[in-house]
Amino acid sequence: MSGMRIKDAGLIDQSKPIKFTFDGKAYSGFKGDTVASALLATGIRVFARSFKYHRPRSVWGAWSDDPNAIVDIALDGISYPNCQATTTALAEGMEVRSINAWPSAERDVKGVLDLAHRFLPAGFYYKMFMWPDWHLFEPMIRKMAGLGTLEKEVSDQFQSAILHEHCDTLIVGGGPAGLTAARVAAEAGKSVTLVDDHAELGGSLFSMAHARGLNASDWVAEQTAAIQSAGGHILTDTTAIGVYDHRMISLVTDRGLGTAPIMRKMRADHVIIATGAIDRPVTFVNNDRPGIMSVDAGTEYLARYGVRVGEKIAFLTNRPDVSTNLEQLAAAGASINIVEAATPHIQAIGTKSITGLVVGGKSISCDTVLASAGQTPLIHLWRHAGGKLAWDEDRQTFIPSAGPDWMRVIGAAAGTFDFDVAVQEATAVALKAPAPPRSIYKVTPLRPDLANKGRQWIDFQHDVTLKDVALAHRENMVSVEHLKRYTTLGMAGDQGKTSNIAGLSAMAELKGQSIPEVGTTTFRPPFVPVPLEAFRGTKRDRQMAPLKRLALEPEHRALDAAMGEYGGWLRPAWYGGDDEKTAVVHECKIAREAAAIMDGSALGAIEVIGPDARDFVNFVYYNTMSNLKPGRIRYGFMLSESGLVFDDGVMACVDDRRFIISCSSSHADAVMAHLEHWRQDSFDPKRVHIHDTTVNWSTVTIAGPKASDIVTELGVLENLHDFPHMSLRFGDFEGAEARVARVSFTGDTSFEISVRNDFAATLWRKTLEIGKKHGAGPVGAEALTVLRAEKGYILVGKDTDGETMPHDLGFGAPRLKKSAAFVGDRSLHSEKANSEARKQLVGLIVKDGEPMLPIGAHIVRNKNGKRFSVGYVTSSHDSPTLGRPIALALVEGGEHAMGEPVDLWHLGQARSAKIATSCAYDPEGARIDA
Repeated sequence: MSGMRIKDAGLIDQSKPIKFTFDGKAYSGFKGDTVASALLATGIRVFARSFKYHRPRSVWGAWSDDPNAIVDIALDGISYPNCQATTTALAEGMEVRSINAWPSAERDVKGVLDLAHRFLPAGFYYKMFMWPDWHLFEPMIRKMAGLGTLEKEVSDQFQSAILHEHCDTLIVGGGPAGLTAARVAAEAGKSVTLVDDHAELGGSLFSMAHARGLNASDWVAEQTAAIQSAGGHILTDTTAIGVYDHRMISLVTDRGLGTAPIMRKMRADHVIIATGAIDRPVTFVNNDRPGIMSVDAGTEYLARYGVRVGEKIAFLTNRPDVSTNLEQLAAAGASINIVEAATPHIQAIGTKSITGLVVGGKSISCDTVLASAGQTPLIHLWRHAGGKLAWDEDRQTFIPSAGPDWMRVIGAAAGTFDFDVAVQEATAVALKAPAPPRSIYKVTPLRPDLANKGRQWIDFQHDVTLKDVALAHRENMVSVEHLKRYTTLGMAGDQGKTSNIAGLSAMAELKGQSIPEVGTTTFRPPFVPVPLEAFRGTKRDRQMAPLKRLALEPEHRALDAAMGEYGGWLRPAWYGGDDEKTAVVHECKIAREAAAIMDGSALGAIEVIGPDARDFVNFVYYNTMSNLKPGRIRYGFMLSESGLVFDDGVMACVDDRRFIISCSSSHADAVMAHLEHWRQDSFDPKRVHIHDTTVNWSTVTIAGPKASDIVTELGVLENLHDFPHMSLRFGDFEGAEARVARVSFTGDTSFEISVRNDFAATLWRKTLEIGKKHGAGPVGAEALTVLRAEKGYILVGKDTDGETMPHDLGFGAPRLKKSAAFVGDRSLHSEKANSEARKQLVGLIVKDGEPMLPIGAHIVRNKNGKRFSVGYVTSSHDSPTLGRPIALALVEGGEHAMGEPVDLWHLGQARSAKIATSCAYDPEGARIDA
């Protein structure tokens, strides 16, 4: 007999049965069960198979410390891969499937791989599959890799949330120490948040309370009521998964399968870690057999779920404090046999379930082994925060030492395994007082038995054995980090909770060193596996990047505009309902022969205001902006600190204390963040203010040879005399302020008229009415991209890449002449920045009669019989104006290759072209000032 339910025992509700299936067979549990406790209660031992050898795996722990019981679950038609059976709450109708096994965990056909274990040691794939060609084996290996099954269709129904919160004191862990600290802090007037990853508070109290004469439920209820009455906030089913910069602790509330998790980004002035401790395995031959579990797990299943894990139980431990565990299990009807864990040559007997132990040559009959080589404090969060560790020889474990002054560790997580002392410690720490001295607690060191020839498991999930660690040692993996990566020890979902000290102990024994001399691996968040929905939150799809709408959208739709997304804005692509090609040709003709009337409202409009505004814009721009006079506009680049082109656009000077930055429509939010970063980092925030006014204005752009006539007739300015290109004027439109900028993105005379949104529709209609008399009409974004490409005007992110600097685009003067500091200045003088092999913007011309070049086609050169890519096409169009294809490209050394022929390669097709200047239309710029 391997497990049974004790009537009316535990915290579950045995009056509410729950039906579920496991590997196709029907079972039942009760409300409050986990998948693991329900299966154990039915006598099932084999839950899954191990990663490499497909060995049978059952539970080791009772909560998140378990590395073995991983299952796939289907619930209400939704698949959930790789769920921890020990932490997943049972739900009606669950279809539970064992992982890494076919057709079932009990009868896995790939279990034969275990017979070939001697040919599959650690790192075998690094060596075995190199000859004759790794790629021959890679598909098969990839197919076999991984655990669990990810369905092709994933549900997208859950609306998870990401919350930002703050408190004075955050307590992580709702056991005796955590509850005590929370109550004391709350009653001292602190804003307290207590989190625990179980549905019920109490932690280890349920498995120890009777030994202390306590009623666990009553004691927990008393503490909970006191915390809440003092204003404390309690979060159950919530795990602190990691500590990040600026004291930010991520908390994930998992409300069960079928509901969305909640991510809380908590910032607390004071953090108390009361996460407890877990048993670590004893290393002996076949110590991975189903039925071998931790000492505390055996008692937890009984105390929480009313499950007696075995009938004949052997205790194999060096812990001096297991008497309460023994008493509870004996009272539940189990026979107990205490085994000396330090005895050499221990071996488990049995295959799919343990049937006995061989200890010192003597056989012991048992159906369950509760093992512990000592307790390991759960100090992951302490390490995330930069806290140090110290080896405690008496406890045979690492405990917290020096660390951040805003975080303290108490209770078993600090190595305080005595209940009374832990409560005293919690009280002192909550009041920021010195903690009392710890009580004496000594365990006998248990090192792996190197003389025992059988396989001894270090990492249960990844099938790392003592022999694998020995192999890594022989192959000179001297660092514990090398050991981890070579053997994959502690790299699975367990993340070293159970395997870490076992691995360190093995390496120490092999090297003849102490465990502290061997060192520790790095603890990284998250502490437990986290559903991806928690990180995504509600910011996804249109919630992540809401589609921005133009005030003139109804006007565009009335003109039968084809609407499309451009840079996050819904904008007119073309008008009239024609097919795109016909419409674009027609609109380009209108723009060049009369005037294009366009909605330019999507362009970013960010105002920089303040006494230091002029110095600020000069600093954030590559070009010199300090000498820009009021009423004038200048084109320029913003760079990243790496000297790369971040954004381009024009900036207008209103007066010495006010500037208007016009940036790319798709980059407005990023530019705003960029400016705010440098405002706070390098300037007095009180003397520079930044406002994104993009949505406050609507802009109608009129560009073309008839633009001046149309603007004159509109009457927004008294006259257009003394209004040169790159100037700003303020006028009037029907009693409201009109901001008129003379700038061009088409290469023709162009005016951008900006008014309040409530005047936009009137301005648009009147402009169309006047423009119609001059042959002008509406032009969409697709035609605009052709018009700008004819002039060689770039789109950042399309005609630039992650290596483009301004001098690659023909703007080299500021790099050499600007004396004032600016963002990215030093990076422009690096060896890489001065390389002759830099990709530079050029134009490409194809032979007469040949079609346009495909975007993304590579420019290639031959060297030593091999073809190398030296650039690629960034933009390509059939130019209606020129009557031939045009293209822009980034090409190595393109600036000095004008007129040279080049070869192109795209999807197996060869093409040819000639390098030319990027401006294909009106290179003299005569039309801008026409």
